[in-house]
Amino acid sequence: MAGGGLDHADSVHADLNLALRGYAPVNVELGLQHKNGPVDVDAPQLAAIFADRRAPAFVGAFQINDWNWQCGGDGCQGAPLSEPAATLLALQGGVGEALSIPGRNAQIYDGDYKALVLYAAPTRITVGYTREDTVANGYVVHLENICVDPALVALYQASNAAGRGALPALRQDETLGTMAQDALLIAVRDRGTFTDPRSRLDWWHGY
Repeated sequence: MAGGGLDHADSVHADLNLALRGYAPVNVELGLQHKNGPVDVDAPQLAAIFADRRAPAFVGAFQINDWNWQCGGDGCQGAPLSEPAATLLALQGGVGEALSIPGRNAQIYDGDYKALVLYAAPTRITVGYTREDTVANGYVVHLENICVDPALVALYQASNAAGRGALPALRQDETLGTMAQDALLIAVRDRGTFTDPRSRLDWWHGY
């Protein structure tokens, strides 16, 4: 690890365990959205979670709830975020289909490691694209409603119990888990801020 650290236990940390925040469906266009602005040519590309890097098939959109860190010891759930229009997207896939991390060229550690496992549980995973134990300083992706590789969950849990001085990392084409049903949920953050996962400019280059 190169910095950061947790001020809440991982399972009750709403920046790591997205289930704590919850989400609500929103009525938005289920297609790629164009926006104007600067382009990061090496932003994580969501198509790479599937082996065939296919064009996206969106089957639902949701708004993640805000989090009030001043409420109680670990914070509490707030209202749905007001912007952007959607912050969580359902992507169609096949049950049992292998899943990888969203694609990026930059490595975070020698050996072509691209992403750090910040949180892993049997049905969800949170990965960051830096070696810092925080969501605040780079890209972070949450994958929900999947079957995370049990060996990866066990390795993460052991690393967490040992104090998080080291955490598992993943290469681009390593399988992190499989589809548990016919759709998974994905959210992307940039320096802690939830973004619109439908953005062609950011997360779907070439589609």
